[in-house]
Amino acid sequence: MEDIRFAILIDSENISAKYIKYILGEVTKYGVITYKRIYGDWTTSQAGKWKNALLEYSLMPVQQFRNTVGKNSSDSALIIDAMDILYGGDVDGFCIVSSDSDFTRLASRLRESGKQVIGMGEKKTPRSFRAACTVFTCLELLVEQEDEGGNGTTVEIIGCECDPVETQETVSRATIENDIAAIIAENTDHSRLTGLAEIGNRLLKKYSDFDVRTYGYSTLSKFVAEMDRFELIDDKGGPVVKLRNTDDRKADIESHIRKTVAAAGKNGIELGLLGQGIYRTFNGFKPKDFGYNTLANFIRSVDGIEIIRGKDNSQTVKSKNK
Repeated sequence: MEDIRFAILIDSENISAKYIKYILGEVTKYGVITYKRIYGDWTTSQAGKWKNALLEYSLMPVQQFRNTVGKNSSDSALIIDAMDILYGGDVDGFCIVSSDSDFTRLASRLRESGKQVIGMGEKKTPRSFRAACTVFTCLELLVEQEDEGGNGTTVEIIGCECDPVETQETVSRATIENDIAAIIAENTDHSRLTGLAEIGNRLLKKYSDFDVRTYGYSTLSKFVAEMDRFELIDDKGGPVVKLRNTDDRKADIESHIRKTVAAAGKNGIELGLLGQGIYRTFNGFKPKDFGYNTLANFIRSVDGIEIIRGKDNSQTVKSKNK
């Protein structure tokens, strides 16, 4: 199988030279590097920090004079070169290194042409650019992992957990947890097991910047295993993720519903109020964990319980035959 060929295009005016070894090391996980170009105005004093890196890492500098004060001069040159390389058909993918949202449309255009696009930038990088890439990696994570003794990979690593690098754009852990539960439920409906690798792949397709290192973990298995809702099971085809045994928990929740409704008397209890009590009493409760898409459907499944809709569209939970 031939190696996937990548062109690395770096916006020097938006990226510090301290990241270069981490950038090159990360891209080698995906394939071989055939183009290494870096863009900027090399007549300025700011570019001096990059000059040693040009020789050490064999980067090809592309001069772009800054014609307007305060305006990034690299954008147009990088975009033009990217399109030239695309039409030349010499690469299978691109790595665009910048924290600038101006490259969002370029990333989208390259993907439309069937190319992989690896984005790299600092944690300040806007979500628009992150989402436009096939994969996006936060540069601070790579530096942090190196400092903690990691080997610069995102596959199974035995070692310390890293401190999370939070950004305003980070998808919440709760959202990721719900996505994992939905994947498992979907596969269960089709009588399929859910492999750890499938979860990683589907999360990355949904969130191009998904990286367990963002949440302080070095491996996906550790990240998933520490969520209370899931358990990892060894299988011949690799690790499998399942929802923890829910039978006992379901029985406890059903008992709580019956007692609460009975205590409310013949008038019953408003659905929303009952729901608040359930979520407060059973931390982490999600109807989807039990195969229901809404709380109301879960409650309707409880023997002896019914939901009555009023004229004002309110919903009241009552005991049947009362």
